[in-house]
Amino acid sequence: MTTPSKTPPGADPKQLERTGTVREIGSQAVWSLSSCKPGFGVDQLRDDNLETYWQSDGSQPHLVNIQFRRKTTVKTLCIYADYKSDESYTPSKISVRVGNNFHNLQEIRYSLQLHHKCYVLCPRGNYWIGMGKGVYSEDESRICTSKDVNSSVTEVGTCGQLELVEPSGWIHVPLTDTHKKPIRTFMIQIAVLANHQNGRDTHMRQIKVYTPVEESSIGKFPRCTTIDFMMYRSIR
Repeated sequence: MTTPSKTPPGADPKQLERTGTVREIGSQAVWSLSSCKPGFGVDQLRDDNLETYWQSDGSQPHLVNIQFRRKTTVKTLCIYADYKSDESYTPSKISVRVGNNFHNLQEIRYSLQLHHKCYVLCPRGNYWIGMGKGVYSEDESRICTSKDVNSSVTEVGTCGQLELVEPSGWIHVPLTDTHKKPIRTFMIQIAVLANHQNGRDTHMRQIKVYTPVEESSIGKFPRCTTIDFMMYRSIR
């Protein structure tokens, strides 16, 4: 039996922010958890510190609920998990759902594709989450370290849950519809369905939510990619 390859880490979200193509909007939402140990809740999940974490304190599934006050365009979720530190607390299977409220959430589904004899989860959008050889963009450019893959693609099915194998780093979860467009939603729910080594409670160290930055209606301008330029890219 072949041992599953470890989930490769994605790029630091700060690199995405510096491109000027996305913006983090987690502060615009109301966050809630299905359970948490005192002192290990939403504040720790959103404090930009990879040494702190949310720890659940109840039965599975463990839920993170992200609710916006208005319908919001979302493009990518970035989740930080660290198997080396958290071991049996590390999620091994997660589901991402979107909807208007708790009563009509629908699981985001991904097409399962075969790349050069390795499976990858290919969302209907901008990233592939690699299950063996890495994470790639639609134009085959590599997002994180791994060996290059063959350009041939065969779709072999669909799935709605993401399998994680000893992740240590950022996990990029695309949020796109059937037309490869970012999703518009009032609510996102992240469900931890299982942990490594059959652990009961879970740890997540950080979660970030990104929306695409719209192009100017006046015209397209070069992206502000350096810190110095980004300080002056908007009028206050």
